[in-house]
Amino acid sequence: MLRSSVSALVGRRSLLAGILLVSVLGAQQAPAAPAAAAAQAPTTLKFGHDAAMVLHFIKPDKVADFEMVMAKCKEALLKSTKAERKGQGTGWKLFKSQDPAGPNGVLYVFFIDPVMKDADYSVANILAEGFPPAEVNSLYEKYRDAYTSGQNIVNLSVSSDFGK
Repeated sequence: MLRSSVSALVGRRSLLAGILLVSVLGAQQAPAAPAAAAAQAPTTLKFGHDAAMVLHFIKPDKVADFEMVMAKCKEALLKSTKAERKGQGTGWKLFKSQDPAGPNGVLYVFFIDPVMKDADYSVANILAEGFPPAEVNSLYEKYRDAYTSGQNIVNLSVSSDFGK
């Protein structure tokens, strides 16, 4: 009787330990998906709500490259002849966090308010419209290689306006 109770208890503990191990390993592997997503440019990046944030986790030694590409993105928006592109620039700001983004990263945030609904905010596509292909390829490589773990996209709807 004691032996079967001990065996049952050990079996349950082994099962729980196995579930915990799988959960921990799964959590550790989760960041790999955003890193893979950063390696491939999305065809489009559209927002359908009031505002949006995009969090970018950048390698500390690639900050200058990321900022240079963002300056080129801004330049492409400003020189565009498309009204949509000029409109996108009015509500789009890039912030750099003064706090560390984990042990090996710098956090940048696109804050877009208001969003131009259904406009394409893909940096790769904006660059492709504004610069020759050879330059775009070089810019995109710098942009892609700057990421530690990809982007987190947050669509936002106003819940309460404290100023009104």
